[in-house]
Amino acid sequence: MSAHILDVEGLRIVELPAEGPLLREAADLLGLAWEHQASMVAVPAARLGDDFFTLSTGIAGELVQKCVNYRVRLTILGDISGHVANSRALKGFVYESNLGNHLWFLEDREALVARLTRRSPSSGAAPTQG
Repeated sequence: MSAHILDVEGLRIVELPAEGPLLREAADLLGLAWEHQASMVAVPAARLGDDFFTLSTGIAGELVQKCVNYRVRLTILGDISGHVANSRALKGFVYESNLGNHLWFLEDREALVARLTRRSPSSGAAPTQG
């Protein structure tokens, strides 16, 4: 599975490409994180499929719980407004997740970099890409 590596404020992030098969197994994400010595994985929302955003399926809960258990932070990138508009439970889940540090739902890579640099003391160094 190809991936893009980002280093932001001392945090290594594996970002998956938008193209590719749906992700169903946390082991795939965890393996990528370990392979690249990353503490965060950024996944395009489209790679998760509609079932992920239907909380009653349990897919989101299982994936997120495994990432939390293994201390790998997860960021979902992309527009999920259609899913959120159709589910009060998902809206609450996204809101609460974005308050914490383990799971974020953000628009794109730029929003992720901005959030990480805003939360960390400024080092004066620009994010690097590898």
